[in-house]
Amino acid sequence: MIDPALFEQLKSKIEEDASVRKELDQILDDLNQHVSFTQGVLSRIHSTPRSKYAPLLGQVEGGIKNEIETIGRLSAFASQYPYYKYNHKWQRMVQDAISTVILCAWLGGLSSESTPGEVGRLLTLEDIGALFGVPVDLKDRDAFHITIEEYLLGLINVIDDLSRLAVNSVTLGDTAMAVQISAFIKDLHAGFQVLNLKNDILRKRVDSIKYAVKKVEDVVYDLSLRNLIPAPEAQ
Repeated sequence: MIDPALFEQLKSKIEEDASVRKELDQILDDLNQHVSFTQGVLSRIHSTPRSKYAPLLGQVEGGIKNEIETIGRLSAFASQYPYYKYNHKWQRMVQDAISTVILCAWLGGLSSESTPGEVGRLLTLEDIGALFGVPVDLKDRDAFHITIEEYLLGLINVIDDLSRLAVNSVTLGDTAMAVQISAFIKDLHAGFQVLNLKNDILRKRVDSIKYAVKKVEDVVYDLSLRNLIPAPEAQ
């Protein structure tokens, strides 16, 4: 005879898992709303002159504050359970949140006395962890954290955005921005080349960076042919 208690135990575990997934889905729905709002505001940089970034970045920072609060909730809840059992549910959303933060900082937002709001600032993995108030690249315990892969994938998303911004900034008459973006993503591309990547998705995404570099190089080359590259002291 089979002990009926066996199936009662299985039922209990299934119900617990369903309850955890439901709570995670609610938190992630909230995070998705905040990230979508922040991405929507950031998309306006493509039609906004650099001189008018300040009020736009203020709205972005408001969205990021909501992302930070929600990721804090996610961290507190998810850390009660095995990380690799549920991390697939939030990976993409966390990458997108990281992208909004990196891009906002690069555009001059999220500034402080120690980090003045200048275009071109790159947040590190540790900066991202400190901003969200969560661990990064955690090895010593099973808890929610931001991985190196999530950071790198978020950074690649920013490269895609910046390559588009290079084109649109020229349309808005800001040729210096295109030149600055070109130098920045070339440096990032060179940095990615030294990484020994094991993640197949990450390797494929890294391969796509060369197309972004080529796109911006073509913009800058066209500007140089027209003698529209600003002098170094004017950049």
